[in-house]
Amino acid sequence: MTDFSGEPSGSHAQRQHWLSILALAPCATLEQALQQTLTVCEPPPLGWLRKPQSGLYMVRARAGGTGAQFNLGEASVTRCAVQDDSGRIGVGYVRGGNARHAELVALFDLFLQNDESRPQLLATVIGPLAERQAAARETASREAAATRVNFYTLARE
Repeated sequence: MTDFSGEPSGSHAQRQHWLSILALAPCATLEQALQQTLTVCEPPPLGWLRKPQSGLYMVRARAGGTGAQFNLGEASVTRCAVQDDSGRIGVGYVRGGNARHAELVALFDLFLQNDESRPQLLATVIGPLAERQAAARETASREAAATRVNFYTLARE
């Protein structure tokens, strides 16, 4: 079965996509989605592999986008991992120090790996979040384009 990403269900690329969508989603939105999800399906017994913990990551950049790499600075990140009784592992990495947000990402990652609950969650959670995020990017892009200034040089004779 394939879905919106064009990849086979549960593929590596598809998992990267939903993890990205979840990490960028507001925590309150994920809380609401979790409450709706729990009314429809019963979660399996879960155990912590890594409780939420915050730390720093070094952010690297390239001069001019193609030049030599350099350390741009540090960014705070929170991560966690949960495992269900079948051995599946859900992970959550989010920028900042919000432990609950990392927990929610890990839980949804775990639920999305289940072949039975994936189609419904892709349709009710990931799809709408992806659409909202795309619309927000489009709006920001339009606002930035509206302020663009083009400079022209006229040659004097």
